[in-house]
Amino acid sequence: MLLAIDVGNTRIKSAVFKEDTLLEFVITEPSVIQNKIKKILYDYPEISDFIISSVGELSENDFSWIKKSIKIHFVTPTSKFPFTNKYKTPHTLGIDRMILASGAVTKFPNQNRLVIDAGTAITYDFIDQDNNYLGGAISAGINLRYKALHTYTAKLPLLEKSEDSILIGQTTSDSIHSGVINGVIFEIEGFIEELKSKYDNFIIILTGGDTDFLAKRLKSTIFANQNFLTESLNDLYQYQRTND
Repeated sequence: MLLAIDVGNTRIKSAVFKEDTLLEFVITEPSVIQNKIKKILYDYPEISDFIISSVGELSENDFSWIKKSIKIHFVTPTSKFPFTNKYKTPHTLGIDRMILASGAVTKFPNQNRLVIDAGTAITYDFIDQDNNYLGGAISAGINLRYKALHTYTAKLPLLEKSEDSILIGQTTSDSIHSGVINGVIFEIEGFIEELKSKYDNFIIILTGGDTDFLAKRLKSTIFANQNFLTESLNDLYQYQRTND
């Protein structure tokens, strides 16, 4: 049994897997992660391995307290992945993007894949049908755009995303919602259409905290899975165990 832990910029996601079956999924704040892990270990005494990725402030040393009977696999850029990394600066590529690319390869073989992770930042990662990671893009996520408009202007209010976003706002608040939400949607659709014009046999994978919010607004056909990163961690563990 495996515990997969994804340490993000703001939250930590933990998932318990028995082979390919997801048994439990929890989201916690970094301040309580130790107590949460202890509870998971109590509830699932069969857990024998951890696989951990971190783009947040927690490092491998922060998990050294875990009992020694459990093997920890801390994913790093030098870990074994099921794709060829053709990024020009591979040492700068975020580990979360590498794990998402790995999941795209193992879950959708022999296809061109675009993985869109819509969280604090929006990342775009493209892996071709020959399993070459070619790169992508990074832009500000929805909440970050709202905060930037408030922080770097004198009078614009701080808003949170709204289910209602018309195209032409007739108040300042509606105009902000339109600019942020429609801007993100137009950006994503633009990336998808541009890549579709260059590649066939193509799949789009949408994940991250804003998955459900964006999935119902996008015109393109996508595979939406908010838990794609933790599932990809499980797939990566299985891949590494098979290919050691």
